[in-house]
Amino acid sequence: MSRDQMVIQLPEGSWWDWDVVEWNAGLLRLGSGYDISYAHHLELVFADPVLVRCPSFFHDPVFRAPTPVEMQSVADQVGETPPVVVAFDADAGGPGPAPCLIAAGRVDVVRGTVFRYWREPAAGERLAPWVQPPVP
Repeated sequence: MSRDQMVIQLPEGSWWDWDVVEWNAGLLRLGSGYDISYAHHLELVFADPVLVRCPSFFHDPVFRAPTPVEMQSVADQVGETPPVVVAFDADAGGPGPAPCLIAAGRVDVVRGTVFRYWREPAAGERLAPWVQPPVP
């Protein structure tokens, strides 16, 4: 797939709520589920993000191919076209869909239960990065 045709294909599921779970110089992790109050069940993990234009919390994204203008904008801002450029439109609470754009070195779609509160995870479950055990 060429860079200008990068469209994320999500697995079957109810991926309504989305938010930024983790973001640092080497990683952007978006979490999703039908209600992410206590857990999320899908993550988009972007390695080496170089440009991120999306709200920290949004709903119901529609992934699409980046437009030529968006591709040029990425190239102008970072000096080259990274291997991954993902575009989507999402409900961020405004009057219309918010256009979003993420450019990175790689993206992985990861399924699994990630709890957002302290509990002992079972096999195959994880805890969100900010969750810590209670202090005795």
